[in-house]
Amino acid sequence: MRVTVVVVHREQARHCVATVGAFRAQEGVEVDVIVVDNGSPTPDLELIRRECPDVFLLELSSNTGFGPAANAGLAAWLAGRPDQEWVFVSPHDVSPDPDALARLMRAGNHAPDIGLVSADVGDHSRQVFDPYFGGMTVARSTQAGTAPVEVDYPHGTLFGARRACLSDIGLFDERYFAYCEEADLGARARGQGWRVVLATDAGVRNLHVSPGTPVVDYLQQRNTIQLVARHSGLYHAVIRWLIAAGQLGCGLIGHDRRGYVFHPGARLRALLDVVRGRTGAPPASLVRGGADGAAA
Repeated sequence: MRVTVVVVHREQARHCVATVGAFRAQEGVEVDVIVVDNGSPTPDLELIRRECPDVFLLELSSNTGFGPAANAGLAAWLAGRPDQEWVFVSPHDVSPDPDALARLMRAGNHAPDIGLVSADVGDHSRQVFDPYFGGMTVARSTQAGTAPVEVDYPHGTLFGARRACLSDIGLFDERYFAYCEEADLGARARGQGWRVVLATDAGVRNLHVSPGTPVVDYLQQRNTIQLVARHSGLYHAVIRWLIAAGQLGCGLIGHDRRGYVFHPGARLRALLDVVRGRTGAPPASLVRGGADGAAA
């Protein structure tokens, strides 16, 4: 069986080459790879072309964000691979188990109403959608066997989508730019009657998790509140906005009250931009202050 993997890349060509190699070496499936480049410099593109001559390299002129870049690859797959039922999406720096894609497909084919299937990142959790906090993970109970586990949305490190599901619900909502787009996709899929599952026997690791930056804090805060507003309603979004404002105040009072990602200016800007209705790319001033590869 043949499948396609859409790899979203930005300015990490050597990691991307290794990721492509890991997907091309998958056991039990034949793999086509579409690399979508988010405005990387010429040397990165030349390295990918030289080391991965058999992949389809789709070059975007700027950093459009993870969701929009993935959409470009997904659209190319929908138009150019009509014989393939499943497509997979990942960032440029992952290490999947040697048979991860085959196991993901087996989980996805467990039932015809499964539209999205997620790999296991090894944290013993499952993805849930909370009406106030949006997409989050909670500990999952130990489960015997390898049957798929129901979740609310796929994990962005590696997931698969059925063609019929994407044709039904559409692609990523590009207003998010990066962060929360997977939770939104899962919510829309479930709203149309599709199931989302976690394949606990299909492992993947994200090898180079970027440290928190102003861009990350901004996008996570803004997008979470907008996600809650779209899928839970205005009341829940207002409560989530107030919680975020309270967390900002607590973080300013004491360092021990700050989370892993905390940048006061970026967080305040996110809260203001929620009120203004701003979507899409983060403000240029935050990008200059610390752009992040995770927002590829």
